[in-house]
Amino acid sequence: MKDIKLTQEALLQLYKELKPQIQQRLDEFQSVPPSDYFYELLYCLLTPQSQAAHAEIVVGKLKELDFARFPIDPEPILRNPEHYIRFHKRKSLYLLSAQQQQVELLALLETNQDASNARAELIHTFKGLGMKEATHFLRNIGRNDGLAILDRHILRMLFHLRVITDLPTTLSYKRYREIEFQFQNFSEEISIPLDELDLLMWYIETGRILK
Repeated sequence: MKDIKLTQEALLQLYKELKPQIQQRLDEFQSVPPSDYFYELLYCLLTPQSQAAHAEIVVGKLKELDFARFPIDPEPILRNPEHYIRFHKRKSLYLLSAQQQQVELLALLETNQDASNARAELIHTFKGLGMKEATHFLRNIGRNDGLAILDRHILRMLFHLRVITDLPTTLSYKRYREIEFQFQNFSEEISIPLDELDLLMWYIETGRILK
């Protein structure tokens, strides 16, 4: 965790300093063209238990090979030690499955349904997507209104801020929704929009405003 005493006051002060950068990042998410949605989905399928920087490199290489159009085996790219992705065999299958469902992805996102319903449908449709990954994807295309990406970093901060009383080792659907609701209430309490608060917490963790 970045060297900052984690209090509500510290959050609010840091938010004032970083608000323009955070809002710029959110604007970038909203400007992602539909032609890139597929690759944003791949990124979110790759990131669980792997470095985000490695996932970004892998997606870049798949993009160069036009993976959206050609039946390329992604596994050798995922297992490359220079940008290794954990569980590369399983995740390669997820990527190949998603490649066959690009029409469904765009159709799902064109329905203009609310973020919560879109998330539920994404989880039902795409192998490898759970609550966190589906929310991450929606955030990365500017569509996660009111939803939270509850990864271990965010959970740890919510625990330190006493928003939650324990650190869960696993998250069932029910527990995810409970913590998400608590996070939403905390966001309203300190008057920082949830998507901005998420990026702020990530900055505290990494020193960067990440995707």
